[in-house]
Amino acid sequence: MTKLRVDEDIRPLSDFRAGIASFIKQINETHRPMVLTQRGRGVAVLVGVHEYQKMQQRLELLEDIYRAEAQIEAGEGVPHVEAKNQLLRQLRQ
Repeated sequence: MTKLRVDEDIRPLSDFRAGIASFIKQINETHRPMVLTQRGRGVAVLVGVHEYQKMQQRLELLEDIYRAEAQIEAGEGVPHVEAKNQLLRQLRQ
């Protein structure tokens, strides 16, 4: 995801209500999130669908990594050579 540009990507909720289509267009063109504010405080972040899907995929990968690290720490890991041999056996079948 492209970094937020404070001068362009933080907007009041009232502006969003008045020009939803232009906000959606900006998000899709810039691939940057947009922060909506209400009474000067952030209340929502808008991201394009493609950017959201990429974020979800990254989170899933991180969760897999954390789970794998916990399994290794618990002694549930498989040495590289053994894992390689298991995969090769499965491919031969």
